[in-house]
Amino acid sequence: MAHASGKYADFEELQEKAVALRRAGLSRRQIRDRLHVDNNDILNRLLEGEPPPAWTKRPNAKDALRDKARELRLQGWTYDQIQVELGCSKSSISLWVRDLPKPERKRTPEEASAIARRGWASTLRLRDEKRQHTKEVAKQAVGTLSPRELFLVGVGLYWAEGGKDKPYDRRENVCFVNSDPGMIEVFLAWLDLLGVERERLRFTVMIHESADVAGAERYWADLVGADRSAFNKTTLKRHNPKTQRKNVGDSYRGCLVVKVLKGADLYRRIEGSWYGIVESAHSPIF
Repeated sequence: MAHASGKYADFEELQEKAVALRRAGLSRRQIRDRLHVDNNDILNRLLEGEPPPAWTKRPNAKDALRDKARELRLQGWTYDQIQVELGCSKSSISLWVRDLPKPERKRTPEEASAIARRGWASTLRLRDEKRQHTKEVAKQAVGTLSPRELFLVGVGLYWAEGGKDKPYDRRENVCFVNSDPGMIEVFLAWLDLLGVERERLRFTVMIHESADVAGAERYWADLVGADRSAFNKTTLKRHNPKTQRKNVGDSYRGCLVVKVLKGADLYRRIEGSWYGIVESAHSPIF
């Protein structure tokens, strides 16, 4: 019994020292090292009930948001309202305020629907901002293309979107069709790089007959900087009245066909370059 009492007295003495050090502002690690207490369970018992000093608490970037969310919840705000006000997720709000009493419903179904729509609009806006930021960073990372880089891009572009020979139909024509004005601009820049004179180009607009045909013709002519004499007669696609076209609106301008006259030699160069790219891709250098 005397031995047990001695151990208890030792513990009390050690606890007094630990508490005194804690109140003096020392951290758990400092107290552990000072008193040579390596057992966490014993250290927990020694410091039981003693709060840590303020300087040991890690700052939390969301503390201010959490405090504001709790304040708004106590004022009777709903999750939707808090989300719109603070721009944080409902899951975070739920964690922060779930111990607080649920506010009494004070809005009509129409008001609740309007709040939900605003919350969803805010979410979509944030998503779009993130999407646009990612695109802009990728765009800036490209920088200026070297002639070799533009050449390789053009070969891949043509082989993906341009006309190609078939074993049963050898024509060796260079013909590129696309509705994306950016694709057309890159293709023309590539032809300039290869020394193809603009006089050798012929253009054809392909568009639905129910669209703004004249507007599309003006748009493509301005884009490529070509005289109307370089344009063939526009190809009109008949509209099936039983179906509803989805490609409508001011942004729909059909497709532009770019054909290179006397392009057999160019076609052979394109095909050969493409298979050179394929062969090199089997053993890339990184």
